[in-house]
This record gives sequence, structure tokens and C-alpha cells, in this order.
Amino acid sequence: MAEKRQVSTGLDTPMTARARFFPRVSPNPDAFGSTTEKFARFMGTPQFLFYMTIFCVFWLIWNTLAPEGWRFDSAALGFTALTLMLSLQASYAAPLLLLAQNRQDDRDRVSLSEDRGRAERNLSDTEYLTRELAALRIALRDVATRDYVRSELRSALEDLLETTDGEELNLRAKTTKRRDRGSTNTGLIPQVPPRAPGRTPRARRNDTP
Repeated sequence: MAEKRQVSTGLDTPMTARARFFPRVSPNPDAFGSTTEKFARFMGTPQFLFYMTIFCVFWLIWNTLAPEGWRFDSAALGFTALTLMLSLQASYAAPLLLLAQNRQDDRDRVSLSEDRGRAERNLSDTEYLTRELAALRIALRDVATRDYVRSELRSALEDLLETTDGEELNLRAKTTKRRDRGSTNTGLIPQVPPRAPGRTPRARRNDTP
């Protein structure tokens, strides 16, 4: 059988949430914030100041020069309705501007974090490339260059020519060069010896009957 749990009613038991009389209003923060920023940007433009000036001038002229039956604000009381309306606008404008500023601060914080991460990645890539270049530079120190190979071959040839075998090879090379300069035979086509003057080639006999 399942054991029955005892419900404690001491101070260690949290109280249940009370039922709300009015429903909780939770508008979409993104849509509300976007609308607030648009209105705050409009309030900071010359168009808003121009329209607000025209509205106040029209209000004052209408409640001063219009017939008494058409007036809706008393000039004797110092245009109380206009003062209250401007105060209400100012009281709403300040929170709207603060909300827009908070959203801008959040965007700046996100962009700063992204820039910091991008800068760290660039720094790590730069350090990696620097290490690779240093490793390549160290490895290239042990690679023989063309001038070094030429100098080594030249010194080896000089050492070989200084020996007896080298002298014989040098004499053979000089003799071969002299022969090549004196003869025009390239060795590709056999040369025919020149004919004596005044002699004509004999006709070839036809051995066939």
C-alpha cells in the first residue's frame, strides 16, 4: 500500500501563490520596444518640434481670439489644459526615452561582446601564423641554396682537378675541345671525301645480260 504523505503546515512550507484579481499584462517586449524607439527617434527630430510649435500656437490663438463659446481653455487661468497636456507628454516622454536608451545599451553590449570575440579570434589566428612563419624560417636555415650548391660543386671540381686523375681528365677535355673546333663533322651525317679534279665518276656497269 502506498504510504500517505503528511502535509506539514510549519514555517518551512512555502505559501501558495495568491490568485491575481487583475490579469497580468505582458506585452511583446520586442514589438513594444521597437515602437518606443521609433517614437523616441521622432521626438528628437526637427519635424516633431515644428509640429509641436504649430500645435501650441494654434491652441493659444484659438483660445484667445475665438468666440467664448468655442473656447475650451481659459486664458485667464493661464491655459491650464495646455499646461496639463504638456506635463502629461513630458511624463510619458521620459520613460520612453529611458526604455529606448536601455535597448540601445543592450545592443551595444551585444555588439561589444561580438567584437571582443572577433578580436580574440583574430589575435589567436595572428599568433598561429606567427608561429608557423617562425617554424618555416628555422626550417629554411638547413636548406641548401643554389649559390651554396654551386660553391660546393666548384670546390669539389677544383679538388678533383688537383689530383692525377683530374689532370688527365682536364687534358682529355682540352683535346676534345680542340678537335671539335678544327673539324666540322658533327657526327650526325657521314662526310664523303672530296673528289680529285679532272676525274669523272665511272659509269656503273650493268651486270645483267
